[in-house]
Amino acid sequence: MRIRIVDAFTDRPFAGNPAGVVLLDAFPEGDDWLQKVAMEVNHAETAFAHRLAEGGDADWALRWFTPATEVALCGHATLATAHVLHSTGTHEGPVRFSTRSGVLVATPAPDGSITLDFPTAPLTPVEIPDGVAEALGAEALAAFDTGPNIRDLVVELADERTVVGLAPDHRALAAYSERGIIATARAEDPTRGYDFVSRGFFPNVGIDEDPVTGSAHTALAPYWSERLGSTVLTGLQASSRSGLVRTELRGARTLLTGRAVTVVDGELLAQGAT
Repeated sequence: MRIRIVDAFTDRPFAGNPAGVVLLDAFPEGDDWLQKVAMEVNHAETAFAHRLAEGGDADWALRWFTPATEVALCGHATLATAHVLHSTGTHEGPVRFSTRSGVLVATPAPDGSITLDFPTAPLTPVEIPDGVAEALGAEALAAFDTGPNIRDLVVELADERTVVGLAPDHRALAAYSERGIIATARAEDPTRGYDFVSRGFFPNVGIDEDPVTGSAHTALAPYWSERLGSTVLTGLQASSRSGLVRTELRGARTLLTGRAVTVVDGELLAQGAT
């Protein structure tokens, strides 16, 4: 079977967030083989998908695995999967994915971008946890829980330079949320093409720092839309690879738009559980 590595939320190779994509005839009975493939790929997520029967609520079933565990929601690997389906002619037009987070729709545009329709994360203000500033290496201005789908703690920092300069203690960060920490700040200069910046640290799912996290933007979109007075924004995830996510807040749904590039297209030889 084919396995591909796709860089998501970027228009050039070796940037954005890489994801493995494997298209299957069906999911295996157990998860052991899926988890081993994700460990072998060793990127933030590997997506596994198979076609569903016509006439249902969705076109493809989709699951996401980090090197350590299965996750409930992943933006960049969904974008990567939609890119593979469209670029190979396997699926035309909008594609509906059946996932643990409900049906997610990915819609291609003539310019090559893809828009994901995701559930908006509910933001609940919380007290800034004791010790989180020491773990991050910077003082937090505010903290928010992001609900059951992404299970992160969003913390606003003083400015863009502080976010970019973070050198956190990843092991210490693991104590403050179920998945990880999203550090964010307003962009210093919106004329550069983005309105806010972020970085995502997810030690509890085996990812010290995620290059570009689509799911995190379902929380960042409502957070910054309220503060900046616009439902349409662009976020820069300021990792070493970096990437841009265009967000559009539509109440209970958030649209995430980006591009993707296939960088590896190969053959997966270990095709059964071992």
